[in-house]
Amino acid sequence: MKFLHEPESDDPILSVVNLIDIFLVIIAALLIAVAQNPLLDPFTRKDVTIITDAGQPSMEMIVKQGEKIERYKASGQIGQGEGVKAGIAYRMKDGSMIYVPER
Repeated sequence: MKFLHEPESDDPILSVVNLIDIFLVIIAALLIAVAQNPLLDPFTRKDVTIITDAGQPSMEMIVKQGEKIERYKASGQIGQGEGVKAGIAYRMKDGSMIYVPER
């Protein structure tokens, strides 16, 4: 009769069940983080360009083309050279930039 009235708090399996719940929450959080990051999104092959600190000496550009990811950092120096006009860039009211290539 004593066996039927033992408390459940002595069962070591209960702590394992709690650990499994914690790991499931961590896995779900990591999946959400990967799904929201355009560079890490494994479900798309889209090309992505991210520019941080635009116009500053610490500007950085990250370009993802298919499976390849490249990172460019600004040197802080003004470039020079010869070239031709390739298009026009417009800054929208919301701060975003649109590039229109010339034909």
